[in-house]
Amino acid sequence: MTQKVAVIGMGQMGSAMAARLRDSNFDVLGFDLSADQRARLTKDGFRMASSISDALADRSIILTSLPDPKAVSEAWLGTAGIVASAQKGALCIELSTIDPQTMRTVAEAAAARGVAVVDCPVSGGPNEARSGKLILIAGGELSDITRAEPILQRLGAEWKHTGGVGTAKAVKIVNNMMTMGNVLVAAEAFALGVAAGVEPQKLYDVLSVSGGRSHHFTKRFPNALKGDFSPGFKMELGEKDLALAIELGRAIKMPTPSASSSRELYALALAEGFRGQDIVALLSMYQNWAAPTK
Repeated sequence: MTQKVAVIGMGQMGSAMAARLRDSNFDVLGFDLSADQRARLTKDGFRMASSISDALADRSIILTSLPDPKAVSEAWLGTAGIVASAQKGALCIELSTIDPQTMRTVAEAAAARGVAVVDCPVSGGPNEARSGKLILIAGGELSDITRAEPILQRLGAEWKHTGGVGTAKAVKIVNNMMTMGNVLVAAEAFALGVAAGVEPQKLYDVLSVSGGRSHHFTKRFPNALKGDFSPGFKMELGEKDLALAIELGRAIKMPTPSASSSRELYALALAEGFRGQDIVALLSMYQNWAAPTK
């Protein structure tokens, strides 16, 4: 029997994962809060519900991919939301990048209604989601993760168990804190090298095989060299994830000065007009600063 799956949150990542599952012969029904997005995706061949409660009717597996903690809380705990509408015995796989406490709060509410929860943020972008090559970070009971394996196997090359619900969100925040810092330093360093007279492609050719390289440098900077800042990971999401890292540090009374400095520079990039562009557009910001004044 074809397994019925609901995907709540059909943005870049949610729709890419929904497409992957649909192509893997799952019966997928999506929902997004944006009516415009629902209309666009319907034209693209997705089956879309008009509400969360409609999306969850007769669905035993529920995926949520949402932009921030507020959106997760509203989708899970709101009137006619997931906790109120999911059938008893359903399994919810929460894929968003949010703080651990929000994850634990919604999971506890779901458990009280007989709904199992896997805390499962992902590493990778829409291309990896569409091709089933995400890295999945899974928190929760091992029995629930085992139950989720048919979904996880379609979405990711591998997954790692981090402990109880909430631990996977902490790992994802730490991972993204590192990512944002890596891209920021690479953009600053690369712009400095070009400003010092090195031809951009030659500089990339050396740095891409040298000790300072990172995964995101070799993944994103070839696009940046072509002036392509189309979003794989939007600048505003980078700023949001750094804010989550700072708040997590405050919650456990650990200073995070590097994250705080990085967040200020991401916020500056947003103020300078790079909202909606990929985080590698930080390079363009630094290049603007390096341009000689008239």
